[in-house]
Amino acid sequence: MRALIITYYWVPAGGSGVQRWLKFVKYLRDFGIEPVIYTVDGANYPIIDTSLEKDIPEGIEVVKSTIREPNNIFSILKKSETKTSAGFLDLNPSLIGQVMQYVRANYFIPDARKFWVKPSVNKLKKYLKENTIDAIITTGPPHSLHLIGLQLKKELGLKWIADFRDPWTDIDYFHQLPLTEKAKAKHHQLEQEVLRYANASLVVGETMKKNYQKFSKNIHVITNGFDSEENNKENVILDEKFSITHIGLMNADRNPKILWRALSELCKEDKEFTEDLEIKLIGKVAEEVEKALGVYEFKNITKIAYVPHKEVQQHQKTSQVLLLAVNKVPSAKGIITGKIFEYLQAKRPILAVGPEDGDLAEILVKTNSGTIVDFDDVVKIKKEIKLLYNQYKKGVLEVNSKNIEHYHRKKLTEKLSIILKQVVNS
Repeated sequence: MRALIITYYWVPAGGSGVQRWLKFVKYLRDFGIEPVIYTVDGANYPIIDTSLEKDIPEGIEVVKSTIREPNNIFSILKKSETKTSAGFLDLNPSLIGQVMQYVRANYFIPDARKFWVKPSVNKLKKYLKENTIDAIITTGPPHSLHLIGLQLKKELGLKWIADFRDPWTDIDYFHQLPLTEKAKAKHHQLEQEVLRYANASLVVGETMKKNYQKFSKNIHVITNGFDSEENNKENVILDEKFSITHIGLMNADRNPKILWRALSELCKEDKEFTEDLEIKLIGKVAEEVEKALGVYEFKNITKIAYVPHKEVQQHQKTSQVLLLAVNKVPSAKGIITGKIFEYLQAKRPILAVGPEDGDLAEILVKTNSGTIVDFDDVVKIKKEIKLLYNQYKKGVLEVNSKNIEHYHRKKLTEKLSIILKQVVNS
């Protein structure tokens, strides 16, 4: 069986966007499926990580097509540009920033990769006539790639799976965009059309599944996961200080203000805690977070820009506590940051800030891997930090996690292969 995977993010792209399908592709052959990749040629990736090339199986066919990147034009007009995975710019208070954001939001629907849809459909129609493919898979964001699948489905009647690594209209920043009512309606119309036409859709959490089942009954949850081998005998030297480590992007919505306040109060209450505490932020940190930290003047803060994936894993294993911060947005219950799964494999205690009744909380409970505290519960978070710190002082800070094997990338790929074969044979 051969499956054509249509993805914008592919090696040498780094960051979270490339991980999901890179790992699926790594293991698909083990389940009798030969993947073929269709991706962009000369993409303007914000992060490059060539170390990921080792995960690509030998001989995988990769078909590429050039793309017109509107971001190149916008970056000339805007000195500092920050992109989300869907290709939108972060909100900018300047006039030119506001105009650019308005144009991007209302005329680049569903996103700035829309200009890749038509040439990709034409190229793939030719490819599909000359090559045997049993099913196509589109993965977004950028969600414009689903429109490639939609058009191929309509014209050729191919079996098609749409994979949503993130929600479309329920994504955290969607409601912050300056969208007209017409633009909002267009987004919803396209999203629903994709769900209705796809033979199956994949999502990363139960909340997304419930939301999408209004439009399609063939919705399957396949979470993200971890990939490194278990090595329980590995001698890991933990950080000397009481390190609380966050890995990945920490934007304004993800700023755990309640944590900074709690840590500040604990520092005032206990001088020894002040000396022992180390806040480690590995990845891009928003200006709002920098300002919030500046108010409290913590003694030990370590900030590290993007590092290769292998180094990230080492930081996870050696940290005393791993921090997860959920975006404080209307869709917070459905947010499952991809780092949770690598945190699980690192087997260090997890402290999360987010909805106590959300999808992330459910994973923490199922795996017995940590605690989640609501956005505004300063009393509880102080209590949890004290507990962790006391265990650290006694030299017994550890976690007895369970059921994490369900989140290994190979196990998840097996689940994908079952769904794919059902679609092809239906």
